[in-house]
Amino acid sequence: MSSLKPNEIVQELDKYIIGQHQAKRSVAIALRNRWRRQQVPEDLRDEIVPKNIILIGPTGVGKTEIARRLSNLTDSPFTKVEASKFTEVGYVGRDVESMVRDLLELTVNVLKSKEQEAVKEKGRQIAEERMLDLLLPKGGVQPTQKREDSKETQFELVTYKSDESSPTREKLRKMLHQGKLDNRYVDLDVSERTMPMVEIFSNVGMEEMGINFKDMMGSLLPKNTKRRKVKVHEAMEMLAAEEAQNLVDMDKVIKEAIIKVEQSGIIFLDEIDKIAGGDGTHGPDVSRGGVQRDLLPIIEGSTVITKYGPVKTDNILFIAAGAFHTVKPSDLIPELQGRFPIRVELDALGQKEFVRILTEPKNALILQYMALLKTEAVDVVFKDEAVEEIARIAEEVNNMTENIGARRLYTLMECMLEDILFEAPDMQEKKIVIDKKYVEDKLKDIKDDEDLSRYIL
Repeated sequence: MSSLKPNEIVQELDKYIIGQHQAKRSVAIALRNRWRRQQVPEDLRDEIVPKNIILIGPTGVGKTEIARRLSNLTDSPFTKVEASKFTEVGYVGRDVESMVRDLLELTVNVLKSKEQEAVKEKGRQIAEERMLDLLLPKGGVQPTQKREDSKETQFELVTYKSDESSPTREKLRKMLHQGKLDNRYVDLDVSERTMPMVEIFSNVGMEEMGINFKDMMGSLLPKNTKRRKVKVHEAMEMLAAEEAQNLVDMDKVIKEAIIKVEQSGIIFLDEIDKIAGGDGTHGPDVSRGGVQRDLLPIIEGSTVITKYGPVKTDNILFIAAGAFHTVKPSDLIPELQGRFPIRVELDALGQKEFVRILTEPKNALILQYMALLKTEAVDVVFKDEAVEEIARIAEEVNNMTENIGARRLYTLMECMLEDILFEAPDMQEKKIVIDKKYVEDKLKDIKDDEDLSRYIL
């Protein structure tokens, strides 16, 4: 993040998301402020809290896409959750603290993978020695018996080389490097941990239990080893992964992950409008106010207990999003509103924006379909008039039925190209031109029949 300025963040988002300039500016400023906070004197740093954001706009205008692309842009720990998955304790749903646990779990896994990559070469060297031990047991020593002895004997086993076996071992090493042993099988002891079949009749997930049942049982149960016949090259990968994992200092990884989550974590809270309101006293409405009250301490700043240790949420950035069709941001409880000082309204999309969405982004929908059909040696060419017509129909159907924004384009494209996608492997004609007439022929009947369009488009 230190190398990305706000305008550079906006430029990166522009490659994938059309329009919504104000929303891009707001998230770019918020991300840059995370870096700025790290540079201020330490006594003032704790006083600077993140300015959380609410993105307001109808479905399909880019709220979730902005969050998804941010996670690819930044090195900050990032997770996306739907507020509708949380409910007050006593109703079906997840505990709100689970989003912090999920964020930490993801961060630990990412850092662990990086550490394993860093020691990959060293792990491969150790794995190579173990493989040579399997291929050529040491003279006069029986490995299966000696491994059960004291550490001194095991150390002697690993380092011991007799004069007559050394040249053979080096010859095998050379053959191993050249891949000449790849199709040979070796007996490899693979560790596997069997979990007891325990069924828990509860409406909460495993992570919400007071103690981490899975981890506790895993540490109590002995590790079982199963001997398998594996090809040498597969065994090398398994041994290298095992050794790299053993070389990783998990205490260091966990400590670093907690710091990263606390100082630069980002949680994208989608569908926050689904928990707004809820003054009613019956049905699912009862739990909405409860979810807001449960979210409040997490967003304000509290300590969440995880299996890796306590995590403070004071400096985690929360980006919320919602369509707010039937409710307003002011329907949230006042305390929660105060924790989201920045509010950005995203624009609805029309024909002009649909044309750009179909053609401009790096992952444009038309480019995706062209690439898919290219795998069948079929070249599809979209004329400009066809793109305009698709965009016009998308806007018209959105106005007639529910406005689902850019997601309407996926339905139209799939419906329009269905025949080509089905017949592509057997097509004699390998070049297909999509023009305005083709689009009209495929979509006219469905579009004109409003009842039919509600089901198909």
